[in-house]
Amino acid sequence: MSAGVVALESGPAFWDDAAGLRACLTETVPRIPPWFGYDARGSDLFEQITELPTYYLTRVEWELLHRHADDIAARLDCGRLAELGSGSAKKTRLLLEACVGHRSSGYLPIDVSREMLEYSAERLADVPGLTVTGLWGRYEAGLDRLRADGGPPLAVLFLGANIGNTTRSERDALLARIGTTLRSGDALLVSADLIKPAPVFETCYNDPPGWSAFADFRLNHLAHLAHRFGGRVDLDDFRAQAHYDPGAEVVEGRLWPWRDHRIALPGLDLDLDVRREVGINVGFSAKFDGDRFRRDVEAHGLRAEAEWVDQERRYGLFLFRR
Repeated sequence: MSAGVVALESGPAFWDDAAGLRACLTETVPRIPPWFGYDARGSDLFEQITELPTYYLTRVEWELLHRHADDIAARLDCGRLAELGSGSAKKTRLLLEACVGHRSSGYLPIDVSREMLEYSAERLADVPGLTVTGLWGRYEAGLDRLRADGGPPLAVLFLGANIGNTTRSERDALLARIGTTLRSGDALLVSADLIKPAPVFETCYNDPPGWSAFADFRLNHLAHLAHRFGGRVDLDDFRAQAHYDPGAEVVEGRLWPWRDHRIALPGLDLDLDVRREVGINVGFSAKFDGDRFRRDVEAHGLRAEAEWVDQERRYGLFLFRR
């Protein structure tokens, strides 16, 4: 059954976080923060990305969860499962069904798209022993709510390799917040995309011929920003392209204008200058060495307990315990 959706951060007011947006938009390479891409349209477009024939992440994660859900659920064995950036939760369902086989559980998906929270709650309504309460807001607000509420033992799920969609400083801050949210014995299950040759990533993060899901998703970041803050932009003036930087171990998606642009955003009291040779960053996706990834997470008071990695060492699920 579902207990509905709880609005965090005064409901949709988080979209209007002017200070956070200005800070990102005035970086050397202007950046639209990743959560801003997941309005209702952006969330639908991302679901289309997961169906691209070249986008391996969702398929590999689904295979790992399908194969190992019972083992993971037995190790978690907790009364609350909260998921950061839950989206449609279609992969998570495999794990939730295994978890309620051990004990009745509450699922607390955290997402900036209320529509996706309502959709996933409806889709999960037939899972016996599962109560769904959507938390509508950003990760940080969701974690603060979990910490304040207390309750049964908790597992935080961070799937879809979403931990990579941050800068290093943002990732450290988020892991620190997760660490202080979890109590002794609580768990973090996080997925990470592992380092591979650059052509693999650039094939994965760009549209194959005949598809436009990635381009539409990235352009929607700019469309959402302009709509929200009173700007006007012609999306045909931009092309979308992703590139992997092996030195930084990051895939970076950018919108490249055909000419220099100045986009007035009166709601932010900001004129956004977009230079032809610089573009706008609309997404990071960090890639990880497994050993270094474990050390980075353990630095925040968590202990590595188990991992499940596919045979080709492309992708892994990592379990940590507080």
